[in-house]
Amino acid sequence: MEARDPMTRRAETRRSLVAVGVVALGLSLLSACAIGPNYKRPTIESPPTYRGGETPVDARSLADLPWWEVFHDPVLKGLIDESLANSYDLRIVATRVEQARAGVGVTRADLLPQASYEAGAARGRSFNPTGGDNVTGNQFLGALQMTWEIDLWGRIRRYTEASLANLLATEEAQRGVILSLVTDVAQAYLELRELDLELEIALRTRDSFQQTLDLFTRQLLGGVGNKLATSRAAAALASTAATIPELERLIIAKENQISILLGRPPGPIARGTLLTEQSFPPDVPAGLPAALLERRPDVLQVEQGIVATNALVGASIANFLPRIGLTTLYGGQSTELENIVKGAGNVWSIGGSLLGPIFQGGRLYYTYKGEVAAWEEAKLAYERTVLNALGEVSNTLVARQKFAESRVEIERQVAALQESVRLSTIRFTGGLASYYEVLESQQQLFPAENSLARTQLNQLLAVVQLYRALGGGWNLANPQWTSPPDSGAAVGAASPPAPSSGVP
Repeated sequence: MEARDPMTRRAETRRSLVAVGVVALGLSLLSACAIGPNYKRPTIESPPTYRGGETPVDARSLADLPWWEVFHDPVLKGLIDESLANSYDLRIVATRVEQARAGVGVTRADLLPQASYEAGAARGRSFNPTGGDNVTGNQFLGALQMTWEIDLWGRIRRYTEASLANLLATEEAQRGVILSLVTDVAQAYLELRELDLELEIALRTRDSFQQTLDLFTRQLLGGVGNKLATSRAAAALASTAATIPELERLIIAKENQISILLGRPPGPIARGTLLTEQSFPPDVPAGLPAALLERRPDVLQVEQGIVATNALVGASIANFLPRIGLTTLYGGQSTELENIVKGAGNVWSIGGSLLGPIFQGGRLYYTYKGEVAAWEEAKLAYERTVLNALGEVSNTLVARQKFAESRVEIERQVAALQESVRLSTIRFTGGLASYYEVLESQQQLFPAENSLARTQLNQLLAVVQLYRALGGGWNLANPQWTSPPDSGAAVGAASPPAPSSGVP
């Protein structure tokens, strides 16, 4: 056999590696299509309009607006902006997105050749079968290895597709948390302002009952009144005064809730516009029902679940087929350490492998059946989520309309009762009415004013909930949520906190 120098051997090695690369490239071109079903969005028969929606319906939607164009209170804007910057919920979900993004990188890495190194050193004695002395010696090894599974059937690509869908689902979950945080802060703030209004009503009503009690007491001392009137007035005063500590407790609890949403320790919260002066965009179109499929974060998140399970079905089918791989090794092996990098110790190898299942005890079959069942579950979950979304939008549209109608009637009731209190007081001081008329009018006015405050709150909350139900701010990139263009947020954030009593 003709001896060849090390340079010749290295050249042959390089030519062999090039040939392997050409073969691998050809096989990768053959693997352009991954086995298994390709994803298609399930067909959803959405209604042409929302039940309770405005007619005619167009593509415009309240969800197209950024949150700072929906909420006009500068203090509320500042609180929302602070929550988006500091919320622990957002920081937690951001780490989940990073975990999912890393998972995509881990799965996608299997598409590329895997290179590694190996080194070893050993000393030992070997048996001499010819009967001579056993030989004691050293053995050194240093080599680079490369393995590559050629994804002919698309198994790795399907797993990568599932991992990418998981990342997109996590990002949609993050958007859902952002939207929930914005609307939760707005709702809690409006509820706080409603409690402030109830406290103001209670304080005003307490003062009114105190004045009535003083009037009855003066008449009793003057000999024209009676003890029953003063007792009834004192009871009404005590009943109203008893609501004040409870309202103050609820105000502090609501302030603490908002503080936690903002990512800060419990403490007082700044106040801005009164509840009765809060305003939202007068035109709140819901848009087309079909647009929910593109706007609602929870709908998009569940849809990515279908994408992932669809890809896993394809991967489970590919597991039935053989895996084709290439392996290469280049390095040196010698009994002398200095010879390991010299031509005499040169070692190399190039090989291919074909590995396929024959009998797995049903493992692959049942894995496939399980992935198909998960796929069907994901599709059903998607359809259920869409139906729930349609129902939420319809409920909030109807609620906004009905609360507006109720508010008109309750405002009439409050105005009539206020006039009743004024007239009954005049009649009583003129000796034309009994104390009962005065107390009855005052006792009816107090709950009516509270009812009006709650109706005003519910009317405002209906818009907040509609914004959430429509997937508001859907066209904002995540960094844009914390960057309102106006300076109102900064002004609101700098406002001094109101006293814990909640009185505006």
